[in-house]
Amino acid sequence: MTAKSKTASRICAEIEQRIAMGRYQDGEKLNEVALATELNVSRTPLREAFQILNASFLVELIPNRGAFVRRPSMVRLVEMFEVMAELEAWCVKLATRRITPAQRLFLREAAQGCEEALKQERPDLYYKANNRLHGMFYEASGNSVLAEEAGRMHQRLRPFRRHQLDVKGRLAKSMREHAEILEAMDNGDAELAAERMRRHINTLGATYDEYISTLEAMSQAGTGD
Repeated sequence: MTAKSKTASRICAEIEQRIAMGRYQDGEKLNEVALATELNVSRTPLREAFQILNASFLVELIPNRGAFVRRPSMVRLVEMFEVMAELEAWCVKLATRRITPAQRLFLREAAQGCEEALKQERPDLYYKANNRLHGMFYEASGNSVLAEEAGRMHQRLRPFRRHQLDVKGRLAKSMREHAEILEAMDNGDAELAAERMRRHINTLGATYDEYISTLEAMSQAGTGD
């Protein structure tokens, strides 16, 4: 990855985080000059970041007008998590039947990474290990088309999946859910593994809703409303 691409990825992650935290409203225009100054970057990687966000449907680029935030409503997010739940449940169902010994080892290593992050109470580290874990579920499905679609939806939900981990107690609960999925896979119970994954992903949407509600309550308390 080039230095410019790394800068664009960093900008992208920052804007995604702000959208997920509700700092931008849907339809709000992103001020290119102000952002470039605030983030201490040139406008070239900033525009590259806008293109990436446009592909993820988090920003809309309108010719001669600029970049506008497209923050999904909670209804839309719930619908996206429902689709994600079915995709990942299908991945796990197939993976239970098709996983190779090497893939099972990588799966366990990713799960151990989640455990270490949990012990350190590091949501960012947990999220990275969690991404490796879910990526291995996709790969182990043995269906490249399904893996691509799951990966694409995962990318669209990335900032929202990340911030639900900030809800108190969520890391430990997520780890228990992973353990239950892996247990079902180890027992060769594809249907149970799929159902547990479906429940795991749908929980993410509900937890993110809780996260946003907490932020809004804190904001109102801060303004004295």
